[in-house]
Amino acid sequence: MYTASGSGKEVLCGDEDRMLTLNDILEARDRISPYIERTPLKESHTLSNRLGAKVYLKLEMFQTTGAFKIRGAFNKMLSLSPEEKNRGVVAVSGGNHAQAVAYAASKLGIKATVFMARNTPENYIEATEHYGAQVVLTSDIAEAFKLAAERQAYGEVMIHPYADNQVMAGQGTIGLEILEDLPQVTDVIISIGGGGLISGVATAIKSQKPHVRIWGVETAGADSMSQALRAGHPIELPAITSIAKTLGAPSVSENTLAITRKLVESVTVVSDKEAFQALEFLLERAKVLTEPAASCTLAAAERLRSAFTPQSTLVLLLCGGNVSLADLCHYRQMFSVEDKKHRSQLEHHEISL
Repeated sequence: MYTASGSGKEVLCGDEDRMLTLNDILEARDRISPYIERTPLKESHTLSNRLGAKVYLKLEMFQTTGAFKIRGAFNKMLSLSPEEKNRGVVAVSGGNHAQAVAYAASKLGIKATVFMARNTPENYIEATEHYGAQVVLTSDIAEAFKLAAERQAYGEVMIHPYADNQVMAGQGTIGLEILEDLPQVTDVIISIGGGGLISGVATAIKSQKPHVRIWGVETAGADSMSQALRAGHPIELPAITSIAKTLGAPSVSENTLAITRKLVESVTVVSDKEAFQALEFLLERAKVLTEPAASCTLAAAERLRSAFTPQSTLVLLLCGGNVSLADLCHYRQMFSVEDKKHRSQLEHHEISL
């Protein structure tokens, strides 16, 4: 691992000049099936009672590397020519994509370099290095993309975390599994970073069952899709301030924005505190440990409760579980201090009255 700085052109985005298709996703499933886990889809009676609908959890935290990202990473790398594989691959990530690229590259015998921001949690950096990738730390995620573009210009193949149809197609295989395991599904809630996951899953599901509703969720401070939808075009966030670092895409792509606008009902933005409270509830009551980027789907379901009925069959896509005990302790302390400060302000207000 070393630290770098520099500038360069924007990273090219693979074959993203055309729209993703169901056939892309079906081909991806055949390509990656020897390398990935088919993750469980489990009913939660606790959440069903809480939300007033039949609720199922798609447990992608049980995927190899602890998150969904290896689906797209494997599909992209397995699609490369022998000459491209020999040149090596480069990636940018806030955590889960880094581990996925490192793991897939090690399994396929491909050299991998991953650019990560210095504020990336240490457990993500260590895991990425453990899987065999060279990690380069940068000042922020924007600089990481610029440096990756320079490597790409010299011939290394960019494994973009979301702006690539092969990557999105790999993520979309989750949608195929949901439909096969739960054909009666009516609603799916999916978290959004750069939009690759929701674009792939929405394409897989809506291409076969157009009546199924897809809902998106972001956390405040990592809400590039919501801002892009309002602006009508991708915008770049000046900084990622959410604790959900794995949702930390500085911007969405033209393609993920177009797919989201076409196939997704709405995008809900929840607070970090809501995401953490949902994380605690899932851990204590559903007995699954998620990261904030995954638990925010439950926070969104709470906000969207009026959209569901007892006849609804809702899937919460829990995209990953890469969170450390140190992170959990830090989040609990942070929100405990916030609650104490809020109570103090209320008491002061009452005294003033």
